[in-house]
Amino acid sequence: MNLLTLETTCDETAAAVVNERLEVLGAVVASQDELHRRFGGVVPEIASRAHLERILPVIDETLRRAGVRLSQLDAVAVANTPGLAGSLLVGLVAAKTLAAALEIPLIAVNHLQAHIYACRLASGENVFPCAGLIISGGHTSLYRCLGPLDFQLLGATIDDAAGEAFDKVAAMLGLPYPGGPSIQRAAAGGNPAAYRFPRAFLHDPKRLDFSFSGLKTAVRYTIAGPGRPDLAQVRLEPRQVADLAASFQEAVVDSLLDKAHAALAATGLETLCVGGGVAANARLRQRLEEEAGRSGIRLFVAPLSLCTDNAVMGAIAVERYRAGLFEGLDLDVFPGVVRSKGL
Repeated sequence: MNLLTLETTCDETAAAVVNERLEVLGAVVASQDELHRRFGGVVPEIASRAHLERILPVIDETLRRAGVRLSQLDAVAVANTPGLAGSLLVGLVAAKTLAAALEIPLIAVNHLQAHIYACRLASGENVFPCAGLIISGGHTSLYRCLGPLDFQLLGATIDDAAGEAFDKVAAMLGLPYPGGPSIQRAAAGGNPAAYRFPRAFLHDPKRLDFSFSGLKTAVRYTIAGPGRPDLAQVRLEPRQVADLAASFQEAVVDSLLDKAHAALAATGLETLCVGGGVAANARLRQRLEEEAGRSGIRLFVAPLSLCTDNAVMGAIAVERYRAGLFEGLDLDVFPGVVRSKGL
């Protein structure tokens, strides 16, 4: 089986070809970082237009690298939720067109579930059942994952996602976009205990949600003070930038680890899988490994190459293919996350 997977949920245009053995035959990711850098974040209209320009060349190059012709595809899969509406539509229309023209099945992929499946791909092990933590620019969510087709939402951010907070705080500190790598570099020379920033819902095991808006505001007030909202008037010394970056990063990591372990305790699960762009953060990965060593949980963190958005993780569609879970050409996009939760 040759499966083409498409990913256009945000600002990466990506495609991959995988087979039934979960082998990646070819993959391409076209990043839009340079297009959005001047704005300090992703501009939805720019993102969707860039997807329109890139989707066909990306598919063509992916097939070339895989050594697979269109006629040799057995199914096409596409991430249709969650994400930016305009971006999602570009991928969905391309997938529908291929499915109809080639008369092959169309498979829907949940972008967040695919981030967790990246741990399955990279490890080559059956990671299920597990608690799944997805940390990205647009999402910070916890799932109980009983199997590759059975994900139950446990909690999510009620405001900013962790990656979004990284981008906004980086802008406050005068660091370049994207914020995650910039803050990590700055934090390397800072003191994570220099500033005591808030950790929302910390040590509240019954609440598995996240909140980073208050943390972001606390950083702003620390920089400029509540009576001086114009950050452009503030000049920070390099040491201050490093300490602020390190203290902010530590607060985010503390919050993520606290809720991940609360989810494990609440569900009785002993395996934690972590994916998403923020999962590339070196301090987070270090703390996760340290905590796993102390607690004895099984830990799987997506490799750096599969943390940021990509189509390889769309190989979760192989599971849906085996189960015969195909979609009609009336498949739609669902930009938001389903909020129903339960233990």
